[in-house]
Amino acid sequence: MLLAVDIGNTNIVLGLLEEKELLFRWRVTSDPRRTADEFGILLKELCGQSGVDLREIAGVAVCSVVPALTSAFVAMAEEILKVHPVVVGPDLDLGITIDYRDPSEVGPDRLANAVGVMELAKGPAIVVDFGTATTFDVVTADGHYLGGAIAPGVVTSAENLFRRAALLHGVPFDPPESAIGKSTEESLRSGIIFGVVGQVDEIVRRL
Repeated sequence: MLLAVDIGNTNIVLGLLEEKELLFRWRVTSDPRRTADEFGILLKELCGQSGVDLREIAGVAVCSVVPALTSAFVAMAEEILKVHPVVVGPDLDLGITIDYRDPSEVGPDRLANAVGVMELAKGPAIVVDFGTATTFDVVTADGHYLGGAIAPGVVTSAENLFRRAALLHGVPFDPPESAIGKSTEESLRSGIIFGVVGQVDEIVRRL
C-alpha cells in the first residue's frame, strides 16, 4: 500500500492507496508542534480502526507546504514504517516541465495539482484549488507548468473580515437566493460567495 500525505496549513489529509484505488482517507488538523512519534501513534490508531496493519504500507509520498511537519512525517516514515518517503518538490522527476523563473518557488501543492491534472485531464488545463489560499495553475497539453495566480482563500478572507469588523459575525458558506442581501447574514453570504465566484471567473478568463 501507498500512504499519500497532503500537508496543508489548516489540515493534513492522509490516504491509503492500493495501486491507484483510494481505500481509506482521513483528515486531521495541521499542528506544527506534533512530533514524529505523535504522528506514528496517530497513524497506528487510524489504520487500526480501518483494519490495516502498518507493515502493509510499502511506500510513502508527502506533499507539504509546512516544513516543520514535512520533517516530522519523513522521520515518522523512516523510523516507524521503515520506508524512505518521496517528498514532492521541484527537484523530483514529476513528468512535467516547470517554466517558473525559479522552480524552487513553486509550492509542492501546486506541483501536485499540475501532475494530477495531467493524469486526469491530459491537459491543457487550469487547476483551481480552494484552501488556505486559492491557487490557480496552468498546464499545457505537452506537460509544461506555466505558473498561475495565488489569492487569499475563502475561509481566510472571511475570518479576517469577521475578526476586524465587530458587528459582523461568522455565517455559513451557503449561496444566497439573491445577490441583494436583506439581512447582515444574507449580505455577508452574497459578498463572500459571489465575490469568490467573480474572482475565479475573472482570473480564469485572464489566464
